[in-house]
Amino acid sequence: MNYIRETISFIRNTFDSRDFIPLHEPCFAGNEKKYLLNTIDSTFVSSVGAYVDEFEEKMQYITQTKKAVAVVNGTAGLQVALQLVGVERGDEVLTQALTFVATINAIAYNGAIPLFLDVDSDTMGLSPKAIKNFLNEFGEIRESGCFNKKTGNRISACLPMHTFGFPVRIEEILEICKYWHIPVVEDAAESLGSEYRTRPTGGFGTVGVFSFNGNKIATSGGGGAIVTNDQNLGEKAKHLTTTAKKPHVYEYIHEEIAYNFRMPNINAALACGQLEKLDFFLERKRSLAKLYAEFFSGKGVHFRQELNDTRANYWLMCVELEDEKEKNFFLKETNESGIMTRPIWRLMYKLPMYKECFRDSQTNAEYLESRIVNIPSSVR
Repeated sequence: MNYIRETISFIRNTFDSRDFIPLHEPCFAGNEKKYLLNTIDSTFVSSVGAYVDEFEEKMQYITQTKKAVAVVNGTAGLQVALQLVGVERGDEVLTQALTFVATINAIAYNGAIPLFLDVDSDTMGLSPKAIKNFLNEFGEIRESGCFNKKTGNRISACLPMHTFGFPVRIEEILEICKYWHIPVVEDAAESLGSEYRTRPTGGFGTVGVFSFNGNKIATSGGGGAIVTNDQNLGEKAKHLTTTAKKPHVYEYIHEEIAYNFRMPNINAALACGQLEKLDFFLERKRSLAKLYAEFFSGKGVHFRQELNDTRANYWLMCVELEDEKEKNFFLKETNESGIMTRPIWRLMYKLPMYKECFRDSQTNAEYLESRIVNIPSSVR
């Protein structure tokens, strides 16, 4: 495993640093400070302000959708998105176990039950074949939707996630789910700027959700966005995330139980500065990915690259190692050398709160869990 020492040296030279190298740090190279100062000077630093509107307009343009709604974080966005497509307590949601826990928590927040289906080994995202196999065995179309013949529960949504910014086979998933009358919510938290067959991720499903956490390709410190091409659903998303307050000059009238999930204007200001630099970030990411691909090509290590018909944002770059033993050794050596690397997530059914949930064979997910490691991916 001599390549590990070479990898450490390569990463230090690439990032021109002898200090600690993080996995992904934000890059502030535009108007972020200017917009933040403008917000402070305006005194509109909370839930209302011009930058919230501007952020939503920018997200509509970037994702080619009709409506974008700024929210406090991606998890809240997913929670509301599932509610928008009709997920109710006791329903089941098709999703992947190889994901960040927020994806599954959003299902649980709605009182629904995740069904863990396998991923494709090349996309690391929810497999259309696994969905089809499950529905052919357990699915039943009734007048009020698709139901699980074994449990009797309604299957009210499908929630695929674009892992590390690599697009899933979203069109195949949509085709299958359309046949079975199951709406699709895209967890695009990690895929801002990624494309599937030249179309931006997030805009394929009934609703899509993005994250602007501090470690994302573009950040608002904390924040998220719900996007949709259904204008009515978009307006409903705005209503639900702003406490369902009915417009009135001075009265406080709230029409239903809702949420205070608004993105503050000061965060939106930061996001606007970041979105103006998105193309620059994507270009620099692709440049770094090319350097990594060339470096690892002669090392017997599989550096994950975008597939045909996709354009990945390379948010977090990753390598596939020989086995779990090599993965653990790689993690130990790099982190002890001040190079931040991280394993892919522990599969969700291995967490105590989701251990009783249904899962299929998970062949690909378990293979990837034992081998995938994220390496430093910051814009440089």
